[in-house]
Amino acid sequence: MQQEVVLAMLAKEPSHGYQLRARLRDALGPLGDAMNAGQVYVTLARLERAGLLAVSEEGADRSDRKVYALTPKGQQRVAEWIAEVAWPRPDLAEFHLKLIAAAAAGLADPLTIVDTQRRELLRRLRDAQRAAMAEPDRSDAALLLEGIVLRLQADLRWLEACEKNWTPRRSGS
Repeated sequence: MQQEVVLAMLAKEPSHGYQLRARLRDALGPLGDAMNAGQVYVTLARLERAGLLAVSEEGADRSDRKVYALTPKGQQRVAEWIAEVAWPRPDLAEFHLKLIAAAAAGLADPLTIVDTQRRELLRRLRDAQRAAMAEPDRSDAALLLEGIVLRLQADLRWLEACEKNWTPRRSGS
């Protein structure tokens, strides 16, 4: 889990770990369902050790009721993160490299690899589209899912380009 997301969710108000997890689930919709509760608590502990969170105990004998709040250093990190202009670098994914290497070395038919990958991407695309349709219009989760759908569609277009590249080679043209 990206630490800055946790910090940003705590910027609104201090929270117990379970409240934070519920807010993350609400904000992320079905993408938050896969979130591991233990991962949230590990992230909270790391942020506390880094001095980005302060922890207070709720009640005299309820050590399991920790309340997490941003420190000034945590508030500064959230502000810096929000101001950053970042986008994933256009790196090649492992699949891209595997496909090219397998084709170049003659280890496998690249069109077979493309077909297998296409089936998986189509399955993921259907799942993402179904999840997006189940979200309320204009919700944050629907917007995240739309981004996933668009990336999957772009990957499918790339597979089409690969297929066009290798089909003439297979037929000997």
